[in-house]
Amino acid sequence: MLFNSWTFVVFFAVVYVCYLAFRDFRWQNVLLLVASYYFYAAWDPRFLLLLLSSTVLDYVCALQIDRSENTRIRRTYLVASVVGNLSLLGFFKYYNFFLDSLDALLTPAGLSVRALHLDIVLPVGISFYTFQEMSYTIDVYRREMPAVRSFRDFALFVAFFPHMVAGPIMRASKLLVQFMGPRTITRDGVITGCWLILWGLWKKVVIADNMAMIADDVFGASASVSWMHAYLGVIAFAFQIYADFSAYSDIARGVSRLLGIELMQNFDLPYFATSPSDFWRRWHISLSTWLRDYLYVPLGGNRGTHLQTYRNLMVTMLLGGIWHGAAWNYAWWGGYHGLLLVGQRLGGESWAAALTQTRWRRIVGDRSRWHRAVRRTGRSTEPLPPLWRRRRDSAPPLPSCRRPG
Repeated sequence: MLFNSWTFVVFFAVVYVCYLAFRDFRWQNVLLLVASYYFYAAWDPRFLLLLLSSTVLDYVCALQIDRSENTRIRRTYLVASVVGNLSLLGFFKYYNFFLDSLDALLTPAGLSVRALHLDIVLPVGISFYTFQEMSYTIDVYRREMPAVRSFRDFALFVAFFPHMVAGPIMRASKLLVQFMGPRTITRDGVITGCWLILWGLWKKVVIADNMAMIADDVFGASASVSWMHAYLGVIAFAFQIYADFSAYSDIARGVSRLLGIELMQNFDLPYFATSPSDFWRRWHISLSTWLRDYLYVPLGGNRGTHLQTYRNLMVTMLLGGIWHGAAWNYAWWGGYHGLLLVGQRLGGESWAAALTQTRWRRIVGDRSRWHRAVRRTGRSTEPLPPLWRRRRDSAPPLPSCRRPG
């Protein structure tokens, strides 16, 4: 059920009318949970059981972690949660990838493991909800938030349909708490939500789909292409992937805002970045912050020697690349960005200075300074049409995630 389909329009219209009819947020949560499971089952009903199994695993593990004061017991349940989630993700997404890679290594020796190859269908959204659930159990283990008692609320946090397929990857401290109390639908929320939906649809239908035709023609050409066509294909693909991915995030935020629920901004003009680290502060923000908080910092971050910092950067970006897809080109892509981040640290401030020498980079730098100035004023910097950028968002107040008493 794609966001840019009439099926989704009818689905959301029915859900929204029923949502507004309910006054109690608990019944609204029940409605959203049933709608989210229906939305997920519309892709492939076989994987609904997988989603439920993963949800039950993390719900139980988080409760046990929160209740216990014994470090060994708490760590055991944390390991069970992490291993369980990564095992499901590893099997469905990476089993054939690693098997094919092993087969390629054994082929020169006359050996083969092709008989072990399985026809596995990748569950929709498994990379997103796996990371989201893992962040929840890790936060509970760190005592950064208590475990939620309501299975309904936790299940909705995992399966919430607007961001189920393409993110953003939300933290429980930001999203789950919004399901634990009444929500307010404001006039500004409805207006900006509608604009986000329209803006996302425009990026998807007008930009992404048309750029995809150009990129597909170039990369799918049976014969060699000229350097000009190759360059055009690369540029078209760059705009396609940004417009496609950010469009889904914008629509997810817009739909959620109509429900009185706030999702984080996932893209912030990444192609105006002035350095590799600035790019990752703007591109797929929910993933980059997840990798930082749950992988890079636990590995040691930049607290060790320079070599240890470079190692942590490379490991983080390699795994971030593999997260995007089960293929070696994603690993090379992650390694390439890891090298860029290492190079930036090696070059220090001279890196950014070198990038701003050209006229284009000076323009980008001016745009970045303007962007930072806007942030200091507290105004929204989300990608809305200019007429609406002067509007300030008024997100509903969030209930506290502290235990009562």
